Amino acid sequence: MTDEQQDREAAVTAQVLRSFADCADPRLREVMESLVRHLHSFVREVRLTEAEWNAGIEFLTRTGHITDERRQEFILLSDVLGVSMQTVAVNNEAYGDATEATVFGPFFVQNSPEIGHGEDLAFGAVGEPCWVEGTVADADGAPVAGARIEVWEADEDGFYDTQYGDDRVAARGHLFSDTDGRYRFWALTPTPYPIPHDGPVGRLLAATGRSPMRASHLHFMVSALGRRTLVTHIFVRGDELLASDAVFGVKDSLVKDFQPQDGGAPTPDGRDLGGRSWSRVDFDIVLAPDGA
Repeated sequence: MTDEQQDREAAVTAQVLRSFADCADPRLREVMESLVRHLHSFVREVRLTEAEWNAGIEFLTRTGHITDERRQEFILLSDVLGVSMQTVAVNNEAYGDATEATVFGPFFVQNSPEIGHGEDLAFGAVGEPCWVEGTVADADGAPVAGARIEVWEADEDGFYDTQYGDDRVAARGHLFSDTDGRYRFWALTPTPYPIPHDGPVGRLLAATGRSPMRASHLHFMVSALGRRTLVTHIFVRGDELLASDAVFGVKDSLVKDFQPQDGGAPTPDGRDLGGRSWSRVDFDIVLAPDGA
């Protein structure tokens, strides 16, 4: 490439950067200038063709068209490119033994049903029952009472309730830790499933030789006054997809033993499962202080 060509390309970047000089919001200016520098650098590094630029615009357009109040294709795109996990890493700095965070995902729903301790949040969703229990504590080991614990997951067939196209609410709910910081509930034993791959993101994965499969997991969001809100999952030890999770969400500290129980094993609360097999898992949660 000639010096003249390099100067011409650099001049375009400089001109765009100057356009933000009067931006009154310093943070917005910082973000926009950095975005422009990185985007222009990408275009110059790969020598992006006009046909490829057009293909990118068409891809983003299709991503917008398939997104609605029930499906967020842009979050899926962020997830499969690792942008979601990188943002999680930046915004959840390590703090003592605080539980690690991971991706939020596109299937959280506000105003989930409240359940009591030991109750079942499956609400009819198909799958093997799973007893989940643990504690919520702060970074000094003191129990956190009244922490709000949101839980959601896919059913045995790999679908969240919002993917069925009706008004069902299943395999999701919330409860509060007791005075000793403890919690317990029934859910479903997590199973692997593919992220929605019938849209632009799925076609991107196929074109790049990547699998859409997610490792088996159970979502948590835990919040309490004065503590940093935790968004995380727990994963099933032994799942062969742990090393190739489509959204890079697996962390070693979040891999737990989901202990299988046969149909004759007594349940912790005496629940009659009609001879069905079930599993159990312990998950102790440690919350960092707010602002950590």
